[in-house]
Amino acid sequence: MNSKVFNRFREIIYDTAGIHLNEKKQALVGARVAKRMRALNIDDHKKYLSYVLEDKSGEEIVQLLDAVSTNVTHFFRENDHFKFLEEQMQKWLESGQRKYRFWSAGCSSGEEPYSIAMTLLQTTNGHKPDIRILATDISTRILSASMAGKYPAKKMENVTPFLRERFFTKEGRSESAVYKVNNAVKQMILFKRLNLSVVPFPMKGPMDCIFCRNVMIYFDNDVRKRLLNEFYRLLKPDGYLMVGHAESLTGMLSGFKCVKPSVYIKK
Repeated sequence: MNSKVFNRFREIIYDTAGIHLNEKKQALVGARVAKRMRALNIDDHKKYLSYVLEDKSGEEIVQLLDAVSTNVTHFFRENDHFKFLEEQMQKWLESGQRKYRFWSAGCSSGEEPYSIAMTLLQTTNGHKPDIRILATDISTRILSASMAGKYPAKKMENVTPFLRERFFTKEGRSESAVYKVNNAVKQMILFKRLNLSVVPFPMKGPMDCIFCRNVMIYFDNDVRKRLLNEFYRLLKPDGYLMVGHAESLTGMLSGFKCVKPSVYIKK
């Protein structure tokens, strides 16, 4: 992929999804796009670019975004967020709150929203609150995997034996085993495709807590500010925003107050 074609792909990806790709990503994008080209039997990056631009349905741009999206996650990633959620949920329950709304923004292959659901189910034993979790991602491919809710044994390393027993059904044996999320967990979650760079979002809120972790690192400051403004709009007063530990949002969180590193409250 030459620089001219790469730069055009960069423009399309930024204009469509707000994902900022610097010059160092040229080889990576070229390799990921090549997989899609092979599926279409296209042997030249420039021809594939023309194919994307000429597709009036917009479906090929979705396929392009699927190809370049990075989906790295695991169950209970950055686990202190889930411990904080458990503590806060206990306080909400004690206050008499019965309706809860959560959002996993950039849910990838589903481990994050399923971890949220398991945490909440563990915390609400003896209670029957109204809990719904929205899980969104821009990648249709990864959303399909999320909804299937099936994970190989190596993906279950951070899930305790107790949680595996309670919330998963094991299919197969030893290393070839697959763990399927039980319906009690699945029914709490609504998976939807959403482009985080296009605001305003269709949801009305209010949300109790939004997880948007290790997602904004792919956006520039303009997109981040728009996204944070939407998070602020959708959160209830004293609702929480969780971001990735490595994400710096200094100067962009005027409506939020930092509770602890990577955890913010709407004030």
